[in-house]
Amino acid sequence: MTKILASLKQHCRQEAETAALAQHLAASLQQSIHQTPGIHLNISLEGDLGAGKTTFARHLIQSLGHSGKVKSPTYTLCEPYPLVSDKHSFTAHHFDLYRMRDPLEWQEAGFAELFDVPGFCLIEWPEKAEGTLPAFDLQMKLAAGADENERTIEMNALSDAGKKVLEVIEATN
Repeated sequence: MTKILASLKQHCRQEAETAALAQHLAASLQQSIHQTPGIHLNISLEGDLGAGKTTFARHLIQSLGHSGKVKSPTYTLCEPYPLVSDKHSFTAHHFDLYRMRDPLEWQEAGFAELFDVPGFCLIEWPEKAEGTLPAFDLQMKLAAGADENERTIEMNALSDAGKKVLEVIEATN
């Protein structure tokens, strides 16, 4: 079992609050990239259908400077977003593994090398490739609330790098 080094939980009553939390995470990721050029982080997005995983991913990637549409990678499995922060180039790879039937599909798709590219991999439905994915730095658990835009988001740091990201969020939140 993976040890949780730090945790942050927030109840978002509106999409604007979800967007604000994504902006805080984006700022913290930018700080990590600025301090450690070439860093790579793995972030899981866990939750039931309709919990807001793709919405959170969209706000996060747009907060990092992507001005175009953030597409759900449900059919492509992965959408890359090249980004720049303080002259440091990095890529956000957004995965959606919902349609996978077997963890080996992920390995056969040839995505393993993307987990070494500067930036981060954001993986929706990581349990679909359980046992084949690299270790996560941050685990995000999203749970839908009573209202369509209401959700609870829990972030767990599973590595020292993930813990540093959460500490920056807590200091600015």
